[in-house]
Amino acid sequence: MLARRLLQTRPAIAAIRSRAYATEARERVRIVEVGPRDGLQNESAVIPPAVKVELINRLTEAGLDIIESGSFVSPKWVPQMAGTAEVLKTMQRRKGRHYPVLVPNLKGLEILLDLLSEQPASEVPYTDEIAVFTAATDAFAKANTNCTVAESLQRLEAVTKRATKEGLRVRGYVSVVIDCPYSGKVDPVKVKDVTQALLDMGCYEVSLGDTVGTGNPTTVGKMLRTVLDGGIPASVLAGHYHDTYGMGVSNILTSLEHGLRTFDSSVGGLGGCPYSPGATGNVATEDVLYALRGSQYAPPGDLNAIAEVGTWISKALNRTNSSRVGKALEARRAREQLERERERDGGSAENISAKL
Repeated sequence: MLARRLLQTRPAIAAIRSRAYATEARERVRIVEVGPRDGLQNESAVIPPAVKVELINRLTEAGLDIIESGSFVSPKWVPQMAGTAEVLKTMQRRKGRHYPVLVPNLKGLEILLDLLSEQPASEVPYTDEIAVFTAATDAFAKANTNCTVAESLQRLEAVTKRATKEGLRVRGYVSVVIDCPYSGKVDPVKVKDVTQALLDMGCYEVSLGDTVGTGNPTTVGKMLRTVLDGGIPASVLAGHYHDTYGMGVSNILTSLEHGLRTFDSSVGGLGGCPYSPGATGNVATEDVLYALRGSQYAPPGDLNAIAEVGTWISKALNRTNSSRVGKALEARRAREQLERERERDGGSAENISAKL
């Protein structure tokens, strides 16, 4: 009798242990949603602040906790980023979430600090974090910011010091870590040196950007090994992979193997780069979340809800949804809707669909 009871309880015990192990084993992966900033900056038309606000609100409702919400660059150079102050003041902000903004120089930082000083102390801050950016090649830096990499680092050091003094977190970006559209292949040692310089000036994390989107697991792996072997820990690195050649998700999986746990992505695959001709959008947030389903990694957000946001913003911008997963889920929703209508009206929906 005792032996039989033991045999009966073993499967239950094993199942409990399995569930506990699965829960304990899942590592948190941070997703930095860059759609409202990096994703929109390459759109041909100027986007009304109200659309940006709704995009951020929908992403917040979908469970994303780090949403890059705008940029204090000159509208003369990036008109799509006009109205960031209005967006920050109007959008819904939740305690414990982060809404970083890109700040290219001291002038942009002063505008942000003035805005923050006007906000009532009782409110959730408009933002508690800024991002600064440079590049791994002089050619790209000159095209983007009209200065060399060394000159850009000197400018950013002043921005970073002032921001941290005011209590803001600072995140760094390094563009063109694999290929440069102006000077070709990029030396990974240069990526390591620029990354270290950003960390030394006070950035808590540096996002490594394959801006052109030509990287693959081999070239990304080589770049990461060089950076990591140079003494920079994976815990302060993030991956930012454009999906020009469809390698975004593969490069994230490679980066996970190298210890990275933070990745930038864009709902609906929004994006591109005004200074990198031919580059398409960032790897889609929906594709990243789907790739990690059932794995040991636990990203934030509700996949289906985020996919619906991707469908909405793609239609609002009159552009094709670049997320493969998003399009598949959209098609499934359409089929399910048709089936519900068919059940409700006895098949007439099928007849209507056939006529369309």
